[in-house]
Amino acid sequence: MKPLAFVGAGRMASAMVEGLLRTDKIAPGAITVCGGADPTARQLSERTGVKVAEPETVADGADFVILACKPQQLPDLDPGLLAALDGKAVISILAGVPLRKLRTAAPRARLIVRAMPNTPGQIGAGITAYATDPEPNDEDARVTAEVLGALGEVIAVAEPDLDAVTGLSGSGPAYVFEFTAALREAGIAQGLSRRVADRLARATVLGAAKLMHAAPQTTPEEQRDRVTSPGGTTEAGLRVLAARDLRAALKETVAAATRRSRELGA
Repeated sequence: MKPLAFVGAGRMASAMVEGLLRTDKIAPGAITVCGGADPTARQLSERTGVKVAEPETVADGADFVILACKPQQLPDLDPGLLAALDGKAVISILAGVPLRKLRTAAPRARLIVRAMPNTPGQIGAGITAYATDPEPNDEDARVTAEVLGALGEVIAVAEPDLDAVTGLSGSGPAYVFEFTAALREAGIAQGLSRRVADRLARATVLGAAKLMHAAPQTTPEEQRDRVTSPGGTTEAGLRVLAARDLRAALKETVAAATRRSRELGA
Protein backbone atom coordinates (compact mmCIF):
# COMPACT_ATOMS: atom_id res chain seq x y z
CA MET A 1 0.00 0.00 0.00
CA LYS A 2 1.19 3.51 -0.81
CA PRO A 3 2.05 5.92 2.06
CA LEU A 4 -0.81 7.23 4.18
CA ALA A 5 -1.20 10.36 6.31
CA PHE A 6 -3.68 10.83 9.16
CA VAL A 7 -4.83 14.27 10.24
CA GLY A 8 -5.95 13.48 13.76
CA ALA A 9 -4.91 10.65 16.05
CA GLY A 10 -7.98 10.05 18.20
CA ARG A 11 -9.82 6.80 18.82
CA MET A 12 -11.09 6.19 15.30
CA ALA A 13 -7.84 7.22 13.60
CA SER A 14 -5.91 5.03 16.02
CA ALA A 15 -8.24 2.12 15.32
CA MET A 16 -7.68 2.54 11.57
CA VAL A 17 -3.90 2.70 11.96
CA GLU A 18 -3.75 -0.31 14.24
CA GLY A 19 -6.17 -2.27 12.05
CA LEU A 20 -4.13 -1.53 8.93
CA LEU A 21 -0.89 -2.58 10.59
CA ARG A 22 -2.46 -5.90 11.64
CA THR A 23 -3.08 -6.68 7.95
CA ASP A 24 0.67 -6.40 7.17
CA LYS A 25 -0.26 -4.54 3.97
CA ILE A 26 1.58 -1.43 5.12
CA ALA A 27 4.60 -0.84 7.33
CA PRO A 28 4.56 1.61 10.25
CA GLY A 29 7.12 3.78 8.48
CA ALA A 30 4.68 4.36 5.61
CA ILE A 31 2.11 6.00 7.90
CA THR A 32 2.46 9.56 9.19
CA VAL A 33 0.12 11.16 11.73
CA CYS A 34 -0.38 14.59 13.19
CA GLY A 35 -2.47 15.68 16.15
CA GLY A 36 -3.39 18.73 18.12
CA ALA A 37 -1.98 19.95 21.39
CA ASP A 38 -2.91 16.69 23.14
CA PRO A 39 -0.43 13.76 23.19
CA THR A 40 -2.53 11.32 21.13
CA ALA A 41 -0.28 11.41 18.04
CA ARG A 42 2.86 10.82 20.08
CA GLN A 43 1.17 8.02 22.03
CA LEU A 44 0.01 6.35 18.80
CA SER A 45 3.55 6.58 17.46
CA GLU A 46 4.98 5.01 20.62
CA ARG A 47 2.51 2.11 20.41
CA THR A 48 2.84 1.39 16.71
CA GLY A 49 6.01 2.94 15.31
CA VAL A 50 4.23 5.28 12.88
CA LYS A 51 5.81 8.64 12.18
CA VAL A 52 4.65 11.96 13.64
CA ALA A 53 4.76 15.22 11.70
CA GLU A 54 3.52 18.76 11.96
CA PRO A 55 0.19 19.58 10.22
CA GLU A 56 1.86 21.54 7.44
CA THR A 57 4.09 18.59 6.44
CA VAL A 58 2.06 15.52 7.42
CA ALA A 59 0.73 14.98 3.88
CA ASP A 60 4.15 15.28 2.21
CA GLY A 61 4.84 12.05 0.35
CA ALA A 62 1.46 10.51 1.16
CA ASP A 63 -0.86 9.24 -1.57
CA PHE A 64 -3.97 8.99 0.65
CA VAL A 65 -4.74 11.50 3.40
CA ILE A 66 -7.31 10.57 6.03
CA LEU A 67 -9.06 13.50 7.71
CA ALA A 68 -9.88 12.26 11.20
CA CYS A 69 -9.93 15.47 13.20
CA LYS A 70 -13.08 17.05 14.66
CA PRO A 71 -15.57 18.28 12.02
CA GLN A 72 -15.51 21.83 13.37
CA GLN A 73 -11.73 21.94 12.82
CA LEU A 74 -12.02 21.64 9.01
CA PRO A 75 -12.17 25.42 8.32
CA ASP A 76 -9.08 25.94 10.47
CA LEU A 77 -6.81 23.28 8.96
CA ASP A 78 -3.31 24.48 8.15
CA PRO A 79 -3.15 26.13 4.68
CA GLY A 80 0.04 24.22 3.96
CA LEU A 81 -1.76 20.95 4.63
CA LEU A 82 -4.68 21.87 2.38
CA ALA A 83 -2.33 22.89 -0.44
CA ALA A 84 -0.54 19.54 -0.11
CA LEU A 85 -3.80 17.70 -0.88
CA ASP A 86 -3.54 18.60 -4.59
CA GLY A 87 -3.52 15.38 -6.63
CA LYS A 88 -4.05 13.16 -3.60
CA ALA A 89 -6.95 11.00 -2.49
CA VAL A 90 -8.65 12.31 0.64
CA ILE A 91 -10.77 10.16 2.96
CA SER A 92 -12.87 12.09 5.47
CA ILE A 93 -14.49 10.57 8.53
CA LEU A 94 -15.71 13.99 9.68
CA ALA A 95 -19.32 13.42 10.73
CA GLY A 96 -21.85 15.56 8.88
CA VAL A 97 -19.39 17.21 6.49
CA PRO A 98 -20.69 16.75 2.90
CA LEU A 99 -18.62 16.15 -0.20
CA ARG A 100 -19.20 19.70 -1.47
CA LYS A 101 -17.59 21.19 1.66
CA LEU A 102 -14.70 18.75 1.45
CA ARG A 103 -14.24 19.62 -2.22
CA THR A 104 -14.17 23.32 -1.33
CA ALA A 105 -11.40 22.63 1.18
CA ALA A 106 -9.43 20.46 -1.25
CA PRO A 107 -10.47 21.60 -4.75
CA ARG A 108 -7.66 19.82 -6.59
CA ALA A 109 -7.66 16.50 -4.75
CA ARG A 110 -8.00 13.67 -7.28
CA LEU A 111 -10.56 11.88 -5.11
CA ILE A 112 -12.70 12.84 -2.10
CA VAL A 113 -14.27 10.12 0.03
CA ARG A 114 -16.89 10.92 2.66
CA ALA A 115 -17.14 8.03 5.10
CA MET A 116 -19.43 7.33 8.04
CA PRO A 117 -17.92 4.73 10.40
CA ASN A 118 -19.38 3.72 13.75
CA THR A 119 -17.81 3.18 17.15
CA PRO A 120 -17.51 -0.64 17.01
CA GLY A 121 -14.82 0.14 14.43
CA GLN A 122 -12.59 0.80 17.45
CA ILE A 123 -12.33 -2.98 17.85
CA GLY A 124 -12.56 -3.83 14.14
CA ALA A 125 -16.25 -4.75 14.41
CA GLY A 126 -17.78 -1.68 12.78
CA ILE A 127 -19.41 -0.96 9.46
CA THR A 128 -18.52 2.06 7.35
CA ALA A 129 -20.57 3.48 4.50
CA TYR A 130 -18.95 5.87 2.06
CA ALA A 131 -19.54 8.01 -1.03
CA THR A 132 -16.99 9.49 -3.42
CA ASP A 133 -16.32 12.47 -5.69
CA PRO A 134 -15.63 11.55 -8.47
CA GLU A 135 -16.10 7.82 -9.14
CA PRO A 136 -12.75 6.24 -8.14
CA ASN A 137 -10.54 4.26 -10.46
CA ASP A 138 -9.97 0.61 -9.60
CA GLU A 139 -6.79 1.22 -7.61
CA ASP A 140 -8.24 4.07 -5.56
CA ALA A 141 -11.39 2.03 -4.91
CA ARG A 142 -9.26 -0.87 -3.69
CA VAL A 143 -7.16 1.27 -1.33
CA THR A 144 -10.24 3.08 -0.03
CA ALA A 145 -11.87 -0.24 0.83
CA GLU A 146 -8.68 -1.45 2.54
CA VAL A 147 -8.26 1.71 4.62
CA LEU A 148 -11.91 1.81 5.73
CA GLY A 149 -11.93 -1.98 6.07
CA ALA A 150 -9.49 -1.63 8.95
CA LEU A 151 -12.58 -0.71 11.01
CA GLY A 152 -14.73 -3.66 9.86
CA GLU A 153 -17.24 -4.02 7.02
CA VAL A 154 -17.45 -1.48 4.20
CA ILE A 155 -20.37 -0.50 1.95
CA ALA A 156 -20.54 2.08 -0.85
CA VAL A 157 -23.68 4.24 -1.02
CA ALA A 158 -24.90 7.37 -2.79
CA GLU A 159 -24.08 10.49 -0.78
CA PRO A 160 -27.75 11.44 -0.14
CA ASP A 161 -28.06 8.16 1.76
CA LEU A 162 -25.28 9.02 4.22
CA ASP A 163 -27.56 11.04 6.49
CA ALA A 164 -29.80 8.00 6.93
CA VAL A 165 -26.68 5.86 7.40
CA THR A 166 -25.69 8.24 10.20
CA GLY A 167 -29.13 7.88 11.79
CA LEU A 168 -29.07 4.08 11.54
CA SER A 169 -25.53 2.70 11.91
CA GLY A 170 -23.60 5.81 12.94
CA SER A 171 -25.83 6.50 15.93
CA GLY A 172 -27.13 2.92 16.14
CA PRO A 173 -24.61 1.59 18.68
CA ALA A 174 -26.00 4.08 21.21
CA TYR A 175 -29.49 2.66 20.67
CA VAL A 176 -28.17 -0.86 21.28
CA PHE A 177 -26.38 0.29 24.44
CA GLU A 178 -29.58 1.93 25.66
CA PHE A 179 -31.59 -1.22 24.90
CA THR A 180 -29.02 -3.28 26.82
CA ALA A 181 -29.25 -0.95 29.80
CA ALA A 182 -33.06 -1.12 29.68
CA LEU A 183 -32.90 -4.92 29.57
CA ARG A 184 -30.64 -4.85 32.62
CA GLU A 185 -33.00 -2.56 34.52
CA ALA A 186 -35.95 -4.79 33.61
CA GLY A 187 -34.13 -7.77 35.09
CA ILE A 188 -33.40 -5.83 38.26
CA ALA A 189 -37.10 -4.94 38.51
CA GLN A 190 -37.87 -8.66 38.54
CA GLY A 191 -35.57 -9.29 41.50
CA LEU A 192 -32.19 -10.00 39.90
CA SER A 193 -29.09 -8.39 41.35
CA ARG A 194 -27.50 -5.62 39.27
CA ARG A 195 -24.42 -7.79 38.69
CA VAL A 196 -26.40 -10.76 37.42
CA ALA A 197 -28.82 -8.65 35.36
CA ASP A 198 -25.96 -6.72 33.76
CA ARG A 199 -24.10 -9.90 32.81
CA LEU A 200 -27.24 -11.51 31.41
CA ALA A 201 -28.22 -8.43 29.37
CA ARG A 202 -24.75 -7.97 27.85
CA ALA A 203 -24.34 -11.64 27.00
CA THR A 204 -27.84 -11.88 25.52
CA VAL A 205 -27.34 -8.90 23.20
CA LEU A 206 -23.88 -10.11 22.17
CA GLY A 207 -25.04 -13.67 21.59
CA ALA A 208 -28.07 -12.60 19.56
CA ALA A 209 -25.85 -10.36 17.40
CA LYS A 210 -23.41 -13.20 16.80
CA LEU A 211 -26.27 -15.53 15.88
CA MET A 212 -27.58 -13.05 13.31
CA HIS A 213 -24.07 -12.55 11.93
CA ALA A 214 -23.55 -16.31 11.63
CA ALA A 215 -26.71 -16.70 9.52
CA PRO A 216 -26.86 -13.69 7.15
CA GLN A 217 -29.33 -15.49 4.90
CA THR A 218 -31.85 -15.58 7.76
CA THR A 219 -33.87 -12.46 8.57
CA PRO A 220 -34.08 -11.10 12.10
CA GLU A 221 -37.80 -11.90 12.02
CA GLU A 222 -37.04 -15.55 11.22
CA GLN A 223 -34.57 -15.69 14.09
CA ARG A 224 -37.19 -14.13 16.36
CA ASP A 225 -39.78 -16.72 15.37
CA ARG A 226 -37.36 -19.57 16.12
CA VAL A 227 -37.16 -18.36 19.72
CA THR A 228 -40.92 -17.86 20.05
CA SER A 229 -43.10 -20.83 21.05
CA PRO A 230 -46.90 -20.39 20.79
CA GLY A 231 -48.26 -19.48 24.19
CA GLY A 232 -44.77 -19.30 25.68
CA THR A 233 -42.79 -16.73 27.63
CA THR A 234 -41.19 -15.04 24.61
CA GLU A 235 -44.55 -14.57 22.93
CA ALA A 236 -45.88 -12.92 26.08
CA GLY A 237 -42.99 -10.47 26.08
CA LEU A 238 -43.25 -9.74 22.36
CA ARG A 239 -46.92 -8.85 22.76
CA VAL A 240 -45.89 -6.03 25.07
CA LEU A 241 -43.31 -4.73 22.58
CA ALA A 242 -45.94 -4.83 19.82
CA ALA A 243 -48.48 -3.03 22.00
CA ARG A 244 -45.92 -0.32 22.80
CA ASP A 245 -44.97 -0.20 19.08
CA LEU A 246 -41.23 -0.61 19.45
CA ARG A 247 -40.74 -0.41 15.68
CA ALA A 248 -42.49 2.95 15.45
CA ALA A 249 -40.31 4.29 18.25
CA LEU A 250 -37.16 3.18 16.44
CA LYS A 251 -38.38 4.70 13.17
CA GLU A 252 -38.81 8.02 14.97
CA THR A 253 -35.38 7.62 16.59
CA VAL A 254 -33.56 7.05 13.30
CA ALA A 255 -35.58 9.80 11.62
CA ALA A 256 -34.57 12.31 14.31
CA ALA A 257 -30.89 11.42 14.00
CA THR A 258 -31.12 11.58 10.18
CA ARG A 259 -32.70 15.05 10.33
CA ARG A 260 -29.95 16.25 12.65
CA SER A 261 -27.28 14.90 10.30
CA ARG A 262 -28.84 16.87 7.42
CA GLU A 263 -28.94 20.01 9.57
CA LEU A 264 -25.26 19.66 10.47
CA GLY A 265 -24.31 19.26 6.81
CA ALA A 266 -26.33 22.22 5.55
